[in-house]
Amino acid sequence: MGQTSRKRSAASSAARAEEEVRQAEAVRERRSRFLTLTSAALVVTGLIGLGAVNYARENQENKERRAAGARKHVRGEQTWNTGQLGYEHVKGTVAYPMNPPAGGNHSQDWMNCDGDVYVKAIRNENAVHSLEHGAVWITYNNKADDADIKALADKVTKTPYTLMSPVNDQPGTITLSAWGHQLRVSRAHDPRIEEFISTYVQGPQTPEPGASCTNGLAAP
Repeated sequence: MGQTSRKRSAASSAARAEEEVRQAEAVRERRSRFLTLTSAALVVTGLIGLGAVNYARENQENKERRAAGARKHVRGEQTWNTGQLGYEHVKGTVAYPMNPPAGGNHSQDWMNCDGDVYVKAIRNENAVHSLEHGAVWITYNNKADDADIKALADKVTKTPYTLMSPVNDQPGTITLSAWGHQLRVSRAHDPRIEEFISTYVQGPQTPEPGASCTNGLAAP
């Protein structure tokens, strides 16, 4: 074989070897890309599946909690058919069938109800919007003594989704209102007060659970 032929053979062998290396690298690259994409897909699928499981679990827990709450009533409370109370945002005043109101059409603005104590009367229409968000509204008339008012105010300031204000023309000395539910008591140490709060703060009756009790109206 001549020198030229040997050079051609060597060049051909080198080219084949180089091509084989490129092909091997291409195979490895495709395999690596496939494994990466597969792993990412599995992670995403796993996260979606986990999210779906968690959502289903939380949804079921909420249903169970609300069902349990719906079966529970506080002794002596009054209730109304919430489907007949009305949920519309309206302007002006509303003629409510109970005093203080425990649901119905209301103002588009809610009263802050993150443990807010108002020493002056507030508009019914704003307070009812707070009830729609799951708040409990504690009111008292001029028959309530100072010690009871202070005890109630201390409780409210420590309890999110509550508010308190005077309603001098209400029939009960102390009244607790939630959406569709109301309880009248005569003294602040009545154990049903705590029972009513624990049952109806963000309870099963809430039309808009989780809605804000801040960024609304402050003291009038």
